[in-house]
Amino acid sequence: MTIQWFPGHMAKARRQVEEKLKQVDLVFELLDARLPLSSRNPMIEDLIREKSRLILLTKSDLADREATRLWAGFFRSDKVRAQPVDILSGTGIKQIGPISRELVKEKLASQTRKGIQRHRIRIMVVGVPNVGKSALINRLAGRSTAKTGDRPGVTRTQQWIKLGNGMELLDTPGILWPKFDDPKVGLRLAASGAIKEEILPVEEIGLYLLNYIAKRYPDLIRDRYRVNPGKEREARLLLEEVGRRRGCMKKGGEIDLEKAAEVVLRDYRSGRLGRISLEFPTDWEEETDEREGNDP
Repeated sequence: MTIQWFPGHMAKARRQVEEKLKQVDLVFELLDARLPLSSRNPMIEDLIREKSRLILLTKSDLADREATRLWAGFFRSDKVRAQPVDILSGTGIKQIGPISRELVKEKLASQTRKGIQRHRIRIMVVGVPNVGKSALINRLAGRSTAKTGDRPGVTRTQQWIKLGNGMELLDTPGILWPKFDDPKVGLRLAASGAIKEEILPVEEIGLYLLNYIAKRYPDLIRDRYRVNPGKEREARLLLEEVGRRRGCMKKGGEIDLEKAAEVVLRDYRSGRLGRISLEFPTDWEEETDEREGNDP
């Protein structure tokens, strides 16, 4: 299954990002801490090239703590700084300024030697839809400067925002790549809310999510829904039981699987199900081997 997704405004946003990159010193690449590589746009990698960057692992308050620790080490081994942040509580936010100045220190020093005096660091903020770009900018600015929302595609235009700490941020629309050849990537993004629900059936997303959680975090299923996932219980039967427990019924007593899936998705996205990461570095390495046909 190949998932196609590339609205016209995203193609335009990609061109704008490419044009504005020449004007910035640093890139904040925002990744969802629950699915860092699935939420990493391969086109951004191509666009940024050698530009200095800081990876910000957003929504870290919703992610598995151990998984986030492993991901930070994963990116560090690739010689890229990664900072987990919780935009709502402010955890990790204070570290962003000092890290940013450290990353551009050599560039600014070189410009000073050439007689170029800089008063502000210019930073571009990039990431997939609904990863928290505008929310981060508002938090750093200490005021509402960028539109935010819990649905993808809220930001449609670029805008510069001056901060009081010598930084100037460029907010950009969320950009997805043309298609997801790996269906798991598309399903993870859909579960996180990065893809509009019209693209994939809600029931399919809910089944994928429930199946994953039942295998990786079975106790969270038991605690939240009072349902025993069992070792090999079929995801559809599990979703039916969740729907029965939550009163997701149609006329005639039939279980409404779409509503049941919506319940699971809301509980996951809000954190009511608990801290859940949809991928670990080892998972990604195994899936890469499978896609490339390598032996384990």
